[in-house]
Amino acid sequence: MREVAKDVFCVSGTDVNWVLLREGTDLTLIDGGWLGDLGTVEESIRAIGHRPEDVRAVLLTHAHLDHMGALNHLHERYGTPAFTDAAEVTHARGGHLEQATPLDLIVRAWRPSVLAWSCRIVRAGATRHLRVPHAQPFPTDGPLDLPGRPVPVACHGHTSGHSAYHLPDSGVVATGDALVTGHPTAQRPGPQLLPPFFTRAPEHALTALDVLGELPADILVPGHGHPWRGPLSRAAAAARVRALNPGKAPA
Repeated sequence: MREVAKDVFCVSGTDVNWVLLREGTDLTLIDGGWLGDLGTVEESIRAIGHRPEDVRAVLLTHAHLDHMGALNHLHERYGTPAFTDAAEVTHARGGHLEQATPLDLIVRAWRPSVLAWSCRIVRAGATRHLRVPHAQPFPTDGPLDLPGRPVPVACHGHTSGHSAYHLPDSGVVATGDALVTGHPTAQRPGPQLLPPFFTRAPEHALTALDVLGELPADILVPGHGHPWRGPLSRAAAAARVRALNPGKAPA
């Protein structure tokens, strides 16, 4: 776990991150790891001196299995609501997820890193069906009345309703999978888009980088990879160059 800014914590599970925002005795959770990460999600909450029932809401960046794992448990046991972009609600509720297929992974499993990662995520719940029937659209536009005052930022492309979350008071953006800094299927670390086979609309994912690059923030907390410090405009530009020139090493 890393406290990347005051009361903003990045936690890693099975090759995926979630974020805790603290305000007094209350928390906001951004994303929820795999089903197999549930214990680690609860442990991360307790590690900062809180209880799972202190989470006022879960904000979902997008409806993929590696981000939804803790949502049903928190709702069923503690009544914790989950919010996401209206375009993502149908996918989360119905379990019709816009994500890579097993075949996408099988054809790449000749790479040792991909094979090892595939084994890890199967153990974490990658083959299990998951839907979040209680998912709701954001209740308001602009900053949400939740700990951290997160502002949803529409950056559709990776999925139809992907959102990042801007924390203006902290200079942080939780980017989910719209902009990451590493992944076992990637050749090297650094600001980047996920490989196209993970993404519903790669051309829109490129456009979303422009949206992220305009945010006044200097701490990037991605859904995959390590937190990154520097102007978001620089991270977005680096990811764009890399996406358009995938074989070129960074300068």
